Amino acid sequence: MRLAYPPAPSWYAASSATPAAPSRAPLAGETRADVVVVGGGIAGCSAALHLAERGYRVALLEARFIGYGASGRSGGQTIFGYAVGQQTLKAQLGTDTARRLFDLSIEALELTRELIRAHHIECDYRSNHVHVATKRRHLTELAQWAAELHEEYGYESVQLLDRTALQAHVVSPRYLGGLLDTRSGHLHPLKYTQGLARAAEAAGATLYESTPALEFRSGPGEVRVRTPEGAVRAAHLVLCGNVYLGRLAPTLSRRILGVGTYIIASRPLPPQLARELLPSNAAVADLNWILDYFRRSSDERLLFGGRVSYSAFQPPRLAESMRRRMVHVFPRLTHVPVEFTWGGYLDITLSRAPDFGRLARNVYYVQGFSGHGMTLTALAGKLMAEAIAGTAERFDLFARIPHRNFPGGPVLRRPSLVLAMLYYRLRDLL
Repeated sequence: MRLAYPPAPSWYAASSATPAAPSRAPLAGETRADVVVVGGGIAGCSAALHLAERGYRVALLEARFIGYGASGRSGGQTIFGYAVGQQTLKAQLGTDTARRLFDLSIEALELTRELIRAHHIECDYRSNHVHVATKRRHLTELAQWAAELHEEYGYESVQLLDRTALQAHVVSPRYLGGLLDTRSGHLHPLKYTQGLARAAEAAGATLYESTPALEFRSGPGEVRVRTPEGAVRAAHLVLCGNVYLGRLAPTLSRRILGVGTYIIASRPLPPQLARELLPSNAAVADLNWILDYFRRSSDERLLFGGRVSYSAFQPPRLAESMRRRMVHVFPRLTHVPVEFTWGGYLDITLSRAPDFGRLARNVYYVQGFSGHGMTLTALAGKLMAEAIAGTAERFDLFARIPHRNFPGGPVLRRPSLVLAMLYYRLRDLL
């Protein structure tokens, strides 16, 4: 997929010890591996790590640099569950499978913390996440959600907060209440992705940057992936490029869409003010369809995300419009300037459920995390390693989720989605 706008410098890149630029050599010539991984985000680095730890020879191909895509630019919120509701999964797959998928989302949270601890990844991880209500109907939705989590899934880490209790986590006149989850949290996504890459290399994987995969051919027992200056032959191929795969896997590109999403970083706040606005250092997201999400950074900036572009073009006057949204939530920041503004693409499916599967017996893919990729991607990498090693049961739970192509074909699917999103924007406003 060709980017419609160049990536802007992010606070993540500015605050990372490793530059957000290619630092590993591109692939030159032909090489062999047991598994070739395409994509240097969290999913690809996790797959490379878990495969290398099992003794596989792994070659990872990244078209630009590690963490270039959503893995290194996102809001950094680690959240349980999926963008699709559990009720939808129950209707499609049955109660037992929906429960197992929910449990895997909780395992994904635990895996994130485990990887950070085991590999000593300095990525500013903090616990606590709050979903907040901006309307009275949101309070009803949160109460129903909490009851479902407690009664049907035995998930006791969430707690309903009324307006008074919410003040311990978010001090804003905008919110009426919230749902606190103490197992979810937030981190520095670029540092985390780069840490996984270093861990994969320490385990024996070889990572190539500035090495786009141009085409692959799969046959019995072998896959060959061609790059601009070489090729990799392997027994297995793992595709983790999401919206950036483009023409490499057209069957997959028809099932996902790249949606632009944006973040600003304020000037560092006085520490006392930062603690007064977000006392527990929780990450926060509201329940609107076009949502706001935010958190404190390690140097006490407010990282504030929102706005989406389904047209794939960056909205005009982005920094100022984002700053107005930030001030609407926190009026005390009226005179605080914005120092960084950036965006990127996240991949969504039509149903907002993750899309895992195989294109051939030895070609695996994961995509369509739909805004829940900070935790699910690391688990996806682990599950693909399990499947390649011969235990595919957990991977195949996700592969059972049904998916359809976006309607409208390559020409009309974006305009169709833009029109559909206008309805949800109006619904949020009203």
